Amino acid sequence: MDISWQEFEKVELRAGTIVQVEDFQKARKPAYKIWVDLGVEIGTKRSSAQVTKLYSKEELLGRQVICVTNFPPKQVADFMSEVLVTGFVLPDGEVVLSQPERPVPNGARLA
Repeated sequence: MDISWQEFEKVELRAGTIVQVEDFQKARKPAYKIWVDLGVEIGTKRSSAQVTKLYSKEELLGRQVICVTNFPPKQVADFMSEVLVTGFVLPDGEVVLSQPERPVPNGARLA
């Protein structure tokens, strides 16, 4: 299904840096609670991410990722996920995080 350029422009894809990671014990599937610094304009937002098989908590800290910042918040167990951290789904269902090819300012918008 094709979408228009105007529809694509509505999706806010922004770079942010992961600043905190915790195990998400109450999630149905193994996941982390992640806090992403999305710059001064947006601030730090939370996300739940099922990336525990490919990434350790230590590997995630300080990593820049690309997030959808204008979805409505979603309740995941006892945690409010405020942004979607994007990635590529592999055939086995694991997710490889998407990230800028070079460091960019937190909050920079994907064009």
